[in-house]
Amino acid sequence: MPATREDRRLAAALRAGDPRALEAFHDRFGASVFGYLLHVLRERAAAEDVFQTVMTEIWRRAARYDPARGSLATWALTIARSRAIDELRRRRPEPHDPAELPEPGVDAAGAATATAPQEQALDRWRMAHLLSQIPQEERRLLELRFYAELSQTEIATQTGLPLGTIKSRMVRGLERLRGLMDEEGLA
Repeated sequence: MPATREDRRLAAALRAGDPRALEAFHDRFGASVFGYLLHVLRERAAAEDVFQTVMTEIWRRAARYDPARGSLATWALTIARSRAIDELRRRRPEPHDPAELPEPGVDAAGAATATAPQEQALDRWRMAHLLSQIPQEERRLLELRFYAELSQTEIATQTGLPLGTIKSRMVRGLERLRGLMDEEGLA
């Protein structure tokens, strides 16, 4: 899905070599990229080093960003994923007992499926980035519902909001989230 107008403006400023654009990019996406790296690499020092590499690569490769292929967030997380994989490959592999490895899942057709932990983390960070773009009152309710696994009645009790308000805000939040996912090409 094509990038937003804001993505295009920021990408143009990066291509022009505007250092404020890199600061704006960092402000907008830095926490998501770093959080993803920290989750995948599980070492703060390694995540910090790779984060610097990712930001440098974003600065140098700004001219190669294609807004028709996706948003800046997707582009940045793709670069972060590649650099994280590079870092993991450089590390000495830890021995694992094959009996302790997780079993692959099975899809509806009975075929074996296995989602890499890196892919799961990337999906979580993409969702966190999307949630950060919707109004706080809607985001908070969706987080309580889907992350804390509270029912709408439990959310109403916890927040003191009427159940009808909870329902309408959640519907609006989900609609906004769906629109953002469509923009990102994730739906």
